[in-house]
Amino acid sequence: MKKRLLMIVSILICLVFVISGCGNKSTDADTNGDENTNAESSNEEVVKIGLITAETGDIAQYGMAVENAVKLAADEINTAGGIDGKKIKLVIYDNKGDAQESVTLFRRLVNNDKIDALIGPVISGTTLAVAPLAEESEIPMITPTATALNVTPEYEYVFRACYTDPYQGTILAKYALKELDAKNIAILYNTGSDYSAGLAEVFKGVAEDGGAKIVNYVGYTNDDVDFNSVLTNVKANEPDLIFIPDYYNKVGVIATTIKELGIDATLLGPDGWDGVQEEYIDVVEGGYFGNHYYAGDESKIVKDFVKTYTDKYSETPNALAALGYDAMKIMANAIDKADSTNNKKILEQIKLTSLDLVTGHITFDENGDTTKSVTIINVEDGELKLKTKFSDN
Repeated sequence: MKKRLLMIVSILICLVFVISGCGNKSTDADTNGDENTNAESSNEEVVKIGLITAETGDIAQYGMAVENAVKLAADEINTAGGIDGKKIKLVIYDNKGDAQESVTLFRRLVNNDKIDALIGPVISGTTLAVAPLAEESEIPMITPTATALNVTPEYEYVFRACYTDPYQGTILAKYALKELDAKNIAILYNTGSDYSAGLAEVFKGVAEDGGAKIVNYVGYTNDDVDFNSVLTNVKANEPDLIFIPDYYNKVGVIATTIKELGIDATLLGPDGWDGVQEEYIDVVEGGYFGNHYYAGDESKIVKDFVKTYTDKYSETPNALAALGYDAMKIMANAIDKADSTNNKKILEQIKLTSLDLVTGHITFDENGDTTKSVTIINVEDGELKLKTKFSDN
């Protein structure tokens, strides 16, 4: 009898330990060690928003800028009382900039984490991998920074906070015609870059439709470093404007040769020029480029964002950070207006978005693309200065 009693007691003790262990187990999914809960406990009613970004890998600098800004926006919203009293709970995963990893993480966010909405991914390749899954799952999704044209049109549930490359090319061409009075235009573009070639093609079409003459339309490759021959020919055609849709490092090389040859033409470029101020400010003096925002903007919303971000992360936020911040604000506003986490109600409120945010006044067209102004930055006296915010309106 004593043996039976001891056995029963032992079993009961084991059960207590098992139950106790289960009671302490977190109900939240593992987020690779980088989850910003923004909620006081796992039992508190929250709005779960997933973020797929790149914390490691080749595009980590882009991904971390977006992540930092999304966290900042969520923290601000939670500090102000949350969404209808519910705290935002961010569930963040590192996709390492990989498309297949993004697919795996999206499924985990939906099936395990039970998210209400998604921010990200960051680049077009990973976003295109996730977009059809968001559509199939009917998860409202906003990518802050994927600019490829085919990201949104086929998917009702997919939106973007940035403008598309074709939209930027159109706006820059109209700015060249209306504000820079461009008549004879030379276009130099990178044949090895879809970004560069796409912008060049759109810019050329809009400029020609507007009455400008394209005196040079010249492609080069990533490996080209000597532009003397090309630019000597450009100089002979006397353009009043040279459009170079490429990233700042290649632009700097081309602009250096333009200056050496004494070509008297205004230089114009897209958002890829951001960074030209680091090494090539002298050779692009007097030039202009488009961007999503300007950190030195004197508007209150931009100044507040820049100060808060800089205070928290000890660096000036770049355009990707500004877009990440806006994406979070757009989603939170839609959920608040929907007065629900019902996916269809959130979707309808995203479509109705009309907000003044860091990167401009945000509305969406029928494809889920923004129709905001493009920030035009002028290089003047060795500094970047806000020239205007130019739109197609």
